[in-house]
Amino acid sequence: MLTSLFPFGVGQYAQACNNKRRCDVTQSRFGVMLLLALTLFASLAVATARAQTTSTEAIPNHPALSDRFAFQLGGYYFRTTTQAALAGPSGGGGVAVDFESALGLEERNWGAIGGILWRMSERWRLEVEYFQLNRSASRTLTTAIDWNGQTINAGTTVNSSYDFSDTRIGVGYSFFKRRDKELGVGVGLHVAGIKASIEQSGTSAEGGDVTAPLPVLSLYGAFALTNEWAVRMRTDWLSLSYGAYSGGLRSMAVDVLYQPFRNVGFGLGTRTLVLDLEVDKTDWVGKAKTAFSGPTAYLTVSF
Repeated sequence: MLTSLFPFGVGQYAQACNNKRRCDVTQSRFGVMLLLALTLFASLAVATARAQTTSTEAIPNHPALSDRFAFQLGGYYFRTTTQAALAGPSGGGGVAVDFESALGLEERNWGAIGGILWRMSERWRLEVEYFQLNRSASRTLTTAIDWNGQTINAGTTVNSSYDFSDTRIGVGYSFFKRRDKELGVGVGLHVAGIKASIEQSGTSAEGGDVTAPLPVLSLYGAFALTNEWAVRMRTDWLSLSYGAYSGGLRSMAVDVLYQPFRNVGFGLGTRTLVLDLEVDKTDWVGKAKTAFSGPTAYLTVSF
């Protein structure tokens, strides 16, 4: 059963993270994005107050706020921080392992990102967005780690992998909707897929695999600057405990859209996703704490 669903602060993640410097960077970037989001909402409020004195002919008409279908496909340049723990047969939460600093996984990576928007009516919408990142590395340990109830000593060469995917599905309602601006709220799921393993040379890999459907509340907005330029944002959050899962998730997206052609445009933006999850399932008993942040660039097609 769902026992709690509330926004949670940046400090909660900082306490859980093993690498303070990298956590501080993530907090700072998330704070900047939140400030941008609040600025956007304030701009929308001011624009709304002036709307009655503006002629209809002067109001921008950007396709991002009117087209029924929109598709986007592009690249995401991630900066990642990852800690995971896999408990052994004796149970317990396990000791988190930093997959970047201890195991050598790359912090910076490129990945594909894609999405679909369907405006079901003037105010109702359905969104789907997906990205995936698979990483692996081989390293000789400089310090001992605990994984799946076993201690792997310093000096041991290990092969590690951490695969992550996120499918975001959301339904939104625009409680304020004009030709050049909208504000809305929504509900949805972030379906996080996590697969982590560590293998000592000459032994079989020890790992866990989990798919966690995490419900979220959303707030979104968009504002057309001209017929070609628009700004939009979205933020999702949750903090919950239900079934085999407990923890929190927050994500944010801020985009600048340029559409010089009727059905084709371009987007530049930034994405942040922070996940802190505890799992008690057959395939995974332990923890996963991971954060993604970085710029995106993509092509849009709408009609």
